[in-house]
Amino acid sequence: MDIFLYLRRLSWMVDSKRMKTTSNFRWLLSTFVLLYLMNQVNSQKKGAPHNLKCVTNNLQVWDCSWKLSGASRGVHEVCIENRSNSCYLLGKTNNKIPTLAPGDYEITVKPLHDFRGSISKFILNEKNVSFIPDTPEILNLSADFPTSTLHLKWNDKGSVFPHHSNVIWEIKILRKENVEVVKLVTYNTTLNGKDTVHHWSWTSDMPLECATHSVGIRCYIDDPHFSGRKEWSDWSPLKNISRSSDSQSKVFPQDKVIPVGSDITFCCVTQEKVISAQIGYTKCPLIHLDGESVAIKIYNISASENSGTNVVFTTKENIFGTVIFVGYPPDIPQKLNCETHDLKEIICTWDPGRPTALVGPRNTSYTLFESFSGKYVRFKRVEAPTNESYQLFFQMLPNQEIYNFTLNARNPLGHSESTILVNTTEKVYPHTPTSIRVKDVNSTAVILSWHLPGSFAKIKLLCEIEINKASSAQELRNVTIKGVENSSYLVAVDKLNPYTMYTFRIRCSSETFWKWSKWSNEKQYLTTEATPSKGPDTWREWSSDGKNLIIYWKPLPVNEANGKILFYNVSCSSDEKTQSLSEIPDPQHKAEIQLDKNDYIISVVAKNSVGSSPPSKIASMEIPNDDLKIEQAVGMGNGILLSWNYDPNMTCDYVIKWCNSSQSEPCLMDWKKVPSNSTETIIESDQFRPGVRYNFFLYGCRNKGYQLLRSVIGYIEELAPIVAPNFTVEDTSADSILVKWEDIPVEELRGFLRGYLFYFEKGERDTSKMKGLESSRSDVKVKNITDISQKTLRIADLQGKTSYHLVLRAYTDGGMGPEKSMFVVTKENSVGLIIAILIPVAVAVLVGVVTSILCYRKREWIKETFYPDIPNPENCKALQFQKSVCEGNSALKTLEMNPCTPNNVEVLETRTTVPKIEDTEIISPVAEHPEEISDAEPENHVVVSYCPPVVEEEIPNPGVDEAGGTSQVIYIDVQSMYQPQAKPEEEQETDPVGGAGYKPQMHLPVTSSLEDPAAEDDLDTTAGYRPQANVNTWNLVSPDSPRSTDSNSEVVSFGSPCSINSRQFLIPPKDEDSPKSNGGGWSFTNFFQNKPND
Repeated sequence: MDIFLYLRRLSWMVDSKRMKTTSNFRWLLSTFVLLYLMNQVNSQKKGAPHNLKCVTNNLQVWDCSWKLSGASRGVHEVCIENRSNSCYLLGKTNNKIPTLAPGDYEITVKPLHDFRGSISKFILNEKNVSFIPDTPEILNLSADFPTSTLHLKWNDKGSVFPHHSNVIWEIKILRKENVEVVKLVTYNTTLNGKDTVHHWSWTSDMPLECATHSVGIRCYIDDPHFSGRKEWSDWSPLKNISRSSDSQSKVFPQDKVIPVGSDITFCCVTQEKVISAQIGYTKCPLIHLDGESVAIKIYNISASENSGTNVVFTTKENIFGTVIFVGYPPDIPQKLNCETHDLKEIICTWDPGRPTALVGPRNTSYTLFESFSGKYVRFKRVEAPTNESYQLFFQMLPNQEIYNFTLNARNPLGHSESTILVNTTEKVYPHTPTSIRVKDVNSTAVILSWHLPGSFAKIKLLCEIEINKASSAQELRNVTIKGVENSSYLVAVDKLNPYTMYTFRIRCSSETFWKWSKWSNEKQYLTTEATPSKGPDTWREWSSDGKNLIIYWKPLPVNEANGKILFYNVSCSSDEKTQSLSEIPDPQHKAEIQLDKNDYIISVVAKNSVGSSPPSKIASMEIPNDDLKIEQAVGMGNGILLSWNYDPNMTCDYVIKWCNSSQSEPCLMDWKKVPSNSTETIIESDQFRPGVRYNFFLYGCRNKGYQLLRSVIGYIEELAPIVAPNFTVEDTSADSILVKWEDIPVEELRGFLRGYLFYFEKGERDTSKMKGLESSRSDVKVKNITDISQKTLRIADLQGKTSYHLVLRAYTDGGMGPEKSMFVVTKENSVGLIIAILIPVAVAVLVGVVTSILCYRKREWIKETFYPDIPNPENCKALQFQKSVCEGNSALKTLEMNPCTPNNVEVLETRTTVPKIEDTEIISPVAEHPEEISDAEPENHVVVSYCPPVVEEEIPNPGVDEAGGTSQVIYIDVQSMYQPQAKPEEEQETDPVGGAGYKPQMHLPVTSSLEDPAAEDDLDTTAGYRPQANVNTWNLVSPDSPRSTDSNSEVVSFGSPCSINSRQFLIPPKDEDSPKSNGGGWSFTNFFQNKPND
């Protein structure tokens, strides 16, 4: 301690002088180290104790120990300050001292025989003491192999601890040879001052047989009164559990039952190498354990079949396996109910709930335990039930009415229970009554008796009797009777009808009522007869000749006949006489008596085996009614409503009779009587049919007789007609048709006629289709005839000699009837025919007149176009050349003009075909441009061809070898000479000649050019037609043309119309003075132009 203080002072000095020079700091530090080492050497030499430590195991004794330096051993004196006799002589380095109170204590340790040794002093406090409990000891470790559960048992040795403390136990479980920790859990207990043995169990997820399991334990005591350090105890020695060496099984667990959804591990303990493993048909991965042992892990396993699921491990030589059963623990029994049938035995039933999927010895077992008596019964399950019923029988105990039952359900996966408290007098569910008998009392009462098993002497029974009879509502009667021991009961039933077949059934319960028993079997019984309670319902009708009175009556209902009616007695009485008909047998319900027109009272009496009914009376007289109208009515549902005004004069009743309107008189189907104070009634009958007309007659009864008040015809339900009206055409004209139709019979009308629909349209018999008679179509005309008395219709505004399709349909409120159609052709219109003849004739005459006028005015044009004059060459003025034309050109010579007779002159109507005359080819002078000719010239063109009397010769031409060296005769249109010549060179190439008349001939090669000098030289030697001038100098206008007169050119030449070989002029002069162009050729515009001389 001194050294420590000295070092602290030295450190403080060093800190205060830290800012001095570096050499001073190093000197001080070296000095400190030297002094500390010297002190340690001296202490070691002296053997001073050091490192005092104190530990407690039970909080009652502290075990303190220290260390000695060097080889110093001997007796030490240990003194504890502030304690009497606190010095101990010890020959060892530890000392056990009693627990010190809280506070600081100075401990002095000094050697007794070593005077050189130093004295050591320590400060001891409880906070410096460590509390380390003794190592726990495991008393027992056992294993439950079927459940894979380890059971651990140990003693906490709580008697050695002075206080109650909380203890935390830490338990570890190790597995396999390498002691792998698989589980570490804590377990809390309390020390109570006594030794307590604790038990702890743990269930392994792997069967315990699969590997060696070891368990260790340690503790931690949390004493609230101890302020020192608390530490865990050491681990106890391990305890091991392994499978028995004599076990024959190789796969674990064996035949285990587990709940659905569990995770389970299977293992195979073997010395052979396992190749594969599977559960059911599913293969599983292997988990290797110690040696060759393996395991498989199954997660969330599903319910197995009744026979279980196989688990198989396969080695090279063997197959090992086990069976696993997967199911559910038993549900809490549902709807547990206990009752008694006879107060002798209690029957408890329940619903087991969800099936457990476990059968055989693993199935759920049930036990019914009664707590008051301590008795119980077990449920015996049928091995192969077809419809298993879960119920138990418990014999009732004498003088015990209340029972407390507990139903326990148990199977290998768990158990459940359900309880019920039963008062047997309130939970009575009697057996079904049997042996029902009926005994007569009179015609309206009987006695019923039956047998009900059970001992009900202590309670009262409530029984319900069901009474049924034909055509009547069911009747239920409840009676309370006292229970008896002999199980036989009887009761009287009254207020029945005579001669009526009744059916009786009985069921019973306790008076406090829990459940009705099941209904007994039915018992039928016919009550005895009684006299009829009422006379027959009667009506009368006079025959059609009015001589006989027919009397009708209805058979009495069963509840009024009170027996079987044997016959009827009918009598007619007046002031003067009485007539009667006796014993009319029952099947006959009418009688006919010949009477005069006096007033009679008719009486009808029914008689059975017991007696006669009261008489039914009716008067024969009918009071006439002159103000009677026939009305119409339509039914409502299954009946028809008739109403009338209240009449105080009607003292008896009203009678409504009805019949089918098609029946002959007197017609009677049925009648109905209503009280005199009524004003309406609904007539209903099973004989009514839809679409059938009925006649209804309302009679009012006065004192003297009946008066007919209303006559109504009506239908229960209107339907559409089933036939169409039969109609004919009475008359036809050019613009109208008169149609007539007949009434539809009442039987086929099936409702009140509301009108007719008449359709008509144009159409032939095999082509016209009304397309469903759509009135919205514009070509279909519709007429709605609402006046049902109308039987004819005239259709106007039609066309003559036209076919019309006529359709007629009738309709009621029930719908539209079928159609009937016919085709009618209207007559021919004579005025129209006359007009149709006169108009074409007038038009033809008018066209002829106009044509004649036009032909007369155009006669010259027609003549020139169709019959032109043949030109006379003598009149040709084309050779009146100017001198300048021929001067300087020796090649131009005028031929000698000798008369020439043409070989042939033809007039052609068309230019499309050019005739060949005497092997001389005649083509247009512009044949080299056929496209332009076809576009420019009109189709009808008159061509006057001229052939000179010269034999055609072939002119050799070196340039046209391909054409054979032949020459052609080319026609030059004379008319082109009179056309304006703006561009002579271009127009010769582009402007086609389009006139009629003579065309001069040019004997030219087919492919030669007019401008070729060689060709010009050859012209002198060619035969046939040749122009009389140079072609290049021709002008296509004549001297007399407007172009020639207006032109300022001094040299004007024109094309020669004359051939070199010709001796005549070829173009005849139109006029002696000057030739004029007529615009040759035919055109539509020229047809309407007048000639100047016209």
